[in-house]
Amino acid sequence: MGRTTTPASVRIRTDDGNEWRFDCIEKAATFYDCNRSDAVAYACEDLTQQVAAARQVLERDDLTAEQRREMAETLSTRAITFDIETEVVTCKG
Repeated sequence: MGRTTTPASVRIRTDDGNEWRFDCIEKAATFYDCNRSDAVAYACEDLTQQVAAARQVLERDDLTAEQRREMAETLSTRAITFDIETEVVTCKG
C-alpha cells in the first residue's frame, strides 16, 4: 500500500450488514484470552502461518490424492479454499 507511517488506530466497520465482524473479533478475544485489538493482530499473524503450514502438508509426497482432497476440504474455510490439482502423464511407448 505504500504507507510509511503506522496510523494511531484502525477502524473496523461493524454496521450495515457487517455485525458478524464484531462477533468474530469477540470470539478471537475469547480464544486468545486478550483484548480485541490484540486478538485481531494475533489472528492475522496466525492466519498467514497456518496457511503456509497447510500448503506444506498438502504438498507432501507420502499422501494419496484422496487424502489430499479430504485434508483440503477440512482445512478450507469461508475465506480460504485449498484446491488440489492432479497431473496425469501418459507415455507412448
